[in-house]
Amino acid sequence: MRIKRDNKITFTSVSVPTALFKKTEKHIEKTGFPSVSSYVAFLLRMILSDSKSSDASNYETDMIKKKLRELGYL
Repeated sequence: MRIKRDNKITFTSVSVPTALFKKTEKHIEKTGFPSVSSYVAFLLRMILSDSKSSDASNYETDMIKKKLRELGYL
């Protein structure tokens, strides 16, 4: 859960299996994401955002959901 107070954002942790974490680490080496946490947060924001107000097309949303399923998050 992300809590915003006085323009400060706090974070919490989510546990994932080690094998999944390592697989995700290898995957993000090919991207501009600095960490697994930032990559997962990006993917969750994309999925949870309202597709009508989102800049992502339905195709992109479907591809993100597919990737999350492959990574074991969905």
